[in-house]
Amino acid sequence: MSDITLILKRMENGDPDAPAELLSLVYAELRALAARKMAREQPGQTIQATVLVHEAWYRLGGDKQPAWRSRAHFFGAIAEAMRRILIENARRKLRQKRGGQLERLDVNEIEIASPLPDDQLLALDEALDRLAAEDPRAAEIVKLCFFVGLTQQETAHHLGTSVSTVERSWAYARAWLFKEINRDLDRPV
Repeated sequence: MSDITLILKRMENGDPDAPAELLSLVYAELRALAARKMAREQPGQTIQATVLVHEAWYRLGGDKQPAWRSRAHFFGAIAEAMRRILIENARRKLRQKRGGQLERLDVNEIEIASPLPDDQLLALDEALDRLAAEDPRAAEIVKLCFFVGLTQQETAHHLGTSVSTVERSWAYARAWLFKEINRDLDRPV
C-alpha cells in the first residue's frame, strides 16, 4: 500500500493527525500539477497555482477531511474542486463582462486563470455534466487530464486502470465534448 492509502485508512479510523499528514504528503504533488496546468494558460494571466490548491483543499474540508475510499477517490475529488473553482471564476468574470455591476476589488484579491475563454469554459462545464451522466469514467478522465493537468499515464495510475483504457476514454470524451460544445455554442441565445 502507498503512504497515501495508509493515511486514508488512518483517517477512516478517526486519526486526528492524518489529514495534516495527507496534505503534507500530497501538497507538493498537487502544487506541481496545478502549476503545470496553469503554465499552459494564455500569456499575461495571473497564475496562482498555490491558491487553487489551497482553495480546493479547504473546499474538501480542510483539516476535517471526509473518509476517502482510495487515492483515486481523493484525487478525483480534488479535480472536481479545482474544476468548480475555475467555473465559478469564469461565471463571475462573465457576469462582469455582460454588464453586471462593477464591484470594488480588494488589492489582495487573487485572480485565478482559466484554461479557456469564459463562455467556452461554461459550455464545457455543462457538456461535462451531461457526459458524466452518460459515461462517468470518461468525465472523470476529462477532469483529471484537463482541469488538473495529469498526463494519461498519471491518470491511469490514479484511477487504477491501464493507460490504453485512459487513452480510449480520453479520445472518446474529447470527441463527445467537441460535438456537444459546438452544438451548445451554435444555439441562438
